[in-house]
Amino acid sequence: MDGHPELELRHLRCLVAIVDTGSFTDAAIELGVSQAAVSRTLLALERVLDVRLLHRTSRTVTPTTAGVQVLARARHLLTEADNLIREATIGHTRLHIGHAWSAMGPHTAEFQRRWHTRHPDIELRLIRHNSPTGGLAEGLCDLAVVRTAIDTRRYAHALVGQERRFVALASDDPWTRRRSIRLAEIRERTVAADRRTGTTTLDLWPEGDRPAVEYTHDVDDWLAAIATGRCVGVTPRATATQYRRDGIAYRPVRDADPVPVHLIWRGHDPHPATHSAVALLADLYREHA
Repeated sequence: MDGHPELELRHLRCLVAIVDTGSFTDAAIELGVSQAAVSRTLLALERVLDVRLLHRTSRTVTPTTAGVQVLARARHLLTEADNLIREATIGHTRLHIGHAWSAMGPHTAEFQRRWHTRHPDIELRLIRHNSPTGGLAEGLCDLAVVRTAIDTRRYAHALVGQERRFVALASDDPWTRRRSIRLAEIRERTVAADRRTGTTTLDLWPEGDRPAVEYTHDVDDWLAAIATGRCVGVTPRATATQYRRDGIAYRPVRDADPVPVHLIWRGHDPHPATHSAVALLADLYREHA
């Protein structure tokens, strides 16, 4: 393109081999090439970087000051390259499912158990990431469980179930003596809500008759605000089952619409096991409806 030599992974592997083995001869043996090839590769790397990387005597080979810095970066880059190759090679033997808060809620353990039984060749990993797509937009997972609005132009999706809403309370709150709470009562309290990934918005209440709100940053922040007694929270059943904590109690909200639960994925490049995951989770929600 512009006439300059390009940096290649073989250059970095050569440098690391020389330093780790302590000689050009041993590096050649480790890399399976001639000693002359090792010398040429190191020289090519020094030309690419325009800096001398090694001090060489008849007995020792040691990095220069610049060589020490390049060596550290080389090790990091080679590790990342190896990870990339490994992930690309075994990618379809793992299924990463992301979520912002509560995974599959009450079905999490059973989903994992059945998946292992039915698909022993595909390792399942659950990843919690506090973003609206549960890590899908960030490239951290193959599928994500979401309970908030979906960008249907960007992601393929399937409705797998619905969850009843609960109110989260401090364990010494008088409402814990009740079997259920109405939305109209909650508007008299301050509601803790996660603006990024929470399912609760002020649209649950009529305009002009809405509660005060305190915005939190993640589920731990949300739980801490509720445990103090200064706030209550409204949340799907999944939270009530996944986050049983000292100082927190949950009661059903009797008159609120349920929360839809979707699985979302990148439609242009779905994991081969996507539809198996959708079917299994939908079955679990249907069995326990």
